Amino acid sequence: MAKISLIVNGNPVNANVDPRTLLVQFLRENLRLTGTHVGCDTSQCGACVVHLDGRAVKSCTTLAVMADGHEVRTIEGLAPDGAPLHPMQEAFREHHGLQCGFCTPGMIMTAVDLVHRKGHDLSDHVIREELEGNLCRCTGYQNIVASIAAGAKAMAKSDLA
Repeated sequence: MAKISLIVNGNPVNANVDPRTLLVQFLRENLRLTGTHVGCDTSQCGACVVHLDGRAVKSCTTLAVMADGHEVRTIEGLAPDGAPLHPMQEAFREHHGLQCGFCTPGMIMTAVDLVHRKGHDLSDHVIREELEGNLCRCTGYQNIVASIAAGAKAMAKSDLA
C-alpha cells in the first residue's frame, strides 16, 4: 500500500491505496465522488476529466499516487455546496448542452480548463478542436459548443471562474 496526501475539492485527504489504483477509482470508490464518470478506461472519451493542480487530466489513466501532494478538483468542487452553479455548469443548463448527462462532467471540466488556457472569447472552431478528447454519444455537439461559448463569457464576470 502507498500512503497519499492530497487536496480534493479544497479538503485535505490522506489515504492508503494500492499503487495500481487509478485516480478515477480513488475518487469514486474511496471518496464517493461519483460525478467523475468512467466511460472507456482507455482515455478516449473524456468522461473522467478532473483538474490536477488546475489542469485538465483524464483520471482513468492517472494513478492516484501521481496525485500525492497535489490538488484535485472534480465536478462536485466547481461550486460550493448550496451556492449557485459555476458559470459553465449554468451555461450547460441554459443552453441545453446535455442530454443523458454522462459525458457532461468531463465536458464541463475540460471547458473550464479551456477557458483558463485560451481566454473568454472562444470561437466555435477552437472549442470543437479542444473537445477532441471528449465524446458525447447523444448530441451533435452544437449545444455543447454554444454552452461552452456562453460559459466562457459568463466566467469573465464571475468570482467562481
